[in-house]
Amino acid sequence: MRRGRKKEIMEKSKVLVVGGTGYLGRRIVKASLEEGHETYVVQRPEIGLDIEKLQMLLSFKKQGAILVKASFSDHKSLVEAVKKVDIVICAISGVHFRTHNLLMQLKLVDAIKEAGNVKRFLPSEFGMDPAQMGHALEPGRETFDQKMVVRRAIEEANIPFTYVSANCFGGYFVGNLSQLKTLTPPTDKVHLYGDGNIKVIFMNEDDVATYTIKTINDSRTLNKTLYLRPPENILSQKQLVEIWEKLSGNKLQQISISAEQFLASMNEMDYAQKAGMGHFYHIFYEGCLTNFEIGKDGEEASDLYPEVKYTRMDEYLKIYL
Repeated sequence: MRRGRKKEIMEKSKVLVVGGTGYLGRRIVKASLEEGHETYVVQRPEIGLDIEKLQMLLSFKKQGAILVKASFSDHKSLVEAVKKVDIVICAISGVHFRTHNLLMQLKLVDAIKEAGNVKRFLPSEFGMDPAQMGHALEPGRETFDQKMVVRRAIEEANIPFTYVSANCFGGYFVGNLSQLKTLTPPTDKVHLYGDGNIKVIFMNEDDVATYTIKTINDSRTLNKTLYLRPPENILSQKQLVEIWEKLSGNKLQQISISAEQFLASMNEMDYAQKAGMGHFYHIFYEGCLTNFEIGKDGEEASDLYPEVKYTRMDEYLKIYL
């Protein structure tokens, strides 16, 4: 039985990546190619004169990926792209609040439904589990609401799926010790959210892509949520700071920001800033990433794939020395 499951996990597929030039998408393309899957990447005409995106797409082609011209504004092109593959992974960004980027996936759902050949769809999630965020603050709640709209459409269409909850990307939350308005470590003082002891889950983005590709043919994750919770990466902000201080030899002044102070600071911000800050609040004050148990509709990635040598945060932080 175990041997049969292992064989299924290693099965090679035809994988379509939508949003392949994005922050996570480019890593998913790389991971898919490295696992030997026949990898297709959508080339959208909307990139226009964005030379960097074009060159990235061409680099994928050089590595063995197949470029497919398709657009969210052209239903037929989406259907034709989907018909070429078994697996569809969408990695479009949802950070541009009020642009309804994530709802564009409803067009992809329609295309997958019409094509009728897809064995697994992984929509653009990869962060906090939206099913746990019904209480989220406005305006940041919009992102979670959009993801749930997409989920409902997928399930109503009876499309096989896996949702990936990857928590906090290292590039945005680790290198800066989770400080706002910077991506690099502070040199003299660090702001702690509350007492800094709330547990958070930090991930190397390459590991997120690796786990994502691992799950696409695994029957254990069919119609479930894959949670990325590698035990050694479940850390508090204070622990993260301590790791950096040990690596750098630099002791930082720690300044605590109360929940009331944090929420008050949002009053003068614009819509997008408030949305992002709301997510920070839920992560660092409520502990929304770790304050629930994984139920029968979920699986934990490091349990399923112990062969993945995931990056610990002391290793991740070394690149900032």
